[in-house]
Amino acid sequence: MLKLIKVVLSIVGVLAVVLLGGGLMLSPKFTVTRSTDIAAPPDKVYALVASPREWGRWAVWHQRDPAMKIEYGGAASGTGAGWSWQSATEGDGKMTFTAAEPPRRLAYDLYFPDFGTTSQGEFRIDPTPGGSRVTWVMHGDMGGNPLFRWFALNADGMVGKDFEAGLAKLKSTAEK
Repeated sequence: MLKLIKVVLSIVGVLAVVLLGGGLMLSPKFTVTRSTDIAAPPDKVYALVASPREWGRWAVWHQRDPAMKIEYGGAASGTGAGWSWQSATEGDGKMTFTAAEPPRRLAYDLYFPDFGTTSQGEFRIDPTPGGSRVTWVMHGDMGGNPLFRWFALNADGMVGKDFEAGLAKLKSTAEK
């Protein structure tokens, strides 16, 4: 029995060293980028992106948790607009729009208190012959915590799916 305990503790110790040591070797930085073409003019798409209240119509997180508690603040849209939320399934956070160039660009800061991290993102809306090309980009830094760096390694796979679903819903909403 004592031998089994020693083996289990050794395995747990090796796993801890691999997770922590490996995490320290990983970059804390991540970038997620997704794009889509929308058959709607840039000003129509921009209006859906630049107003926090409009995100409920297309953002995947709002759809996954309709009971999400949201508080809006600042301007109604564009620079200074923002909101914070609390969600049992999607986590808590705060987003503030930091720069707006209607109808072409909107930048934001995103804060997650559970991780103590801030990410920066933007929407670029470029005119095309058939409407708009929308690119959603987010950059972040998971800091010095070696376990959070594993999240940075997988951010594109985890968050990218949400960006794709959000852009698909933004497309269907804007094209109506």
